[in-house]
Amino acid sequence: MAEQFLYLTTKGRTSGEPRQIEIWFAEHAGRHYLVSEKREESNWVKNIERDPKVAYSIGTRDAPQSGIATRQATARVIRPNTEPDLEKTVAALMHQKYKWSDGLIVELTPH
Repeated sequence: MAEQFLYLTTKGRTSGEPRQIEIWFAEHAGRHYLVSEKREESNWVKNIERDPKVAYSIGTRDAPQSGIATRQATARVIRPNTEPDLEKTVAALMHQKYKWSDGLIVELTPH
């Protein structure tokens, strides 16, 4: 069965402390895509806009303790209507996997 969750760690924009969330994701062309239901109002999106360097793991919250590698990545927000083909592709992948795809797309490019 395909993994359902990605664990994203951002740097808190005011505290500077690591902030982790569990979120649905899709994979496409070597990148991972997340969708923010609250769009730009999500704290994790605000954190990314302040500092796009993130870490993530797939399938387990305790990646370092479980031996699963944490991946380093650069995140970027896909602004609505700027990359329509990518938006359609990601929306279709999310809908296929979760039956939901409405929100702001964020792309993770691994280092």
